[in-house]
Amino acid sequence: MFRWLSGDPVSPGWPATLGPLGTRAGAVTVRPVKLRDAKDWSDLRIRNQNSLLPWEPTGIGSWASRHQTSSWPPLFAVLKSEAKKGNLLPFVIEVDGNYAGQLTVGNIQRGAVRTAWIGYWVDDGYAGKGVATAAVALGVDHCFGPVGLHRLDATVQPANVASQTVLGKVGFRKEGLLERYMDVNKKWRDHFLFALTVEELTESAAQRLVRTGRASFL
Repeated sequence: MFRWLSGDPVSPGWPATLGPLGTRAGAVTVRPVKLRDAKDWSDLRIRNQNSLLPWEPTGIGSWASRHQTSSWPPLFAVLKSEAKKGNLLPFVIEVDGNYAGQLTVGNIQRGAVRTAWIGYWVDDGYAGKGVATAAVALGVDHCFGPVGLHRLDATVQPANVASQTVLGKVGFRKEGLLERYMDVNKKWRDHFLFALTVEELTESAAQRLVRTGRASFL
């Protein structure tokens, strides 16, 4: 088992900046969400509606209305509040300093469980270039290191092969099928449950990507 030698096991782990890792798209960094992200967040979410809508929880109102620039400040306030409580880790994924997507660690549980879920999305322009994989690897190392977690879960619809591939490259394994697990795009959808525990890593997730030629240290 790979052992991290630093980090407070009860630290909420936010804010923090993770990376960078080199990918085919550029340098991937994961950093905390900011209030000034409103326009970039809105632009990317609206532009990527067709690629994101099939995989995300059903929301109230139209996609465009939910992702206006004015929708970000109240959402940011909730994210920041939950992050300060140690319940959530909301991050932005950047490529060469440009907003490229988001990575979120949620439902953080402490005590005897020490677990959470991890979720992510990236702009279509970076699809297939290792950006999501690098961001997830950085998130895993942060969660198993400074945040002090023992297990991470990720849920993915069976049809979302790209996301399953990302998780597999980082080291997640498929545990089973959650039937009618989540209301997505106005229908209850099955999801595969993927998981990773700290004992399964013989090296950090970032080191695994570098060793297998999927990323580089910068």
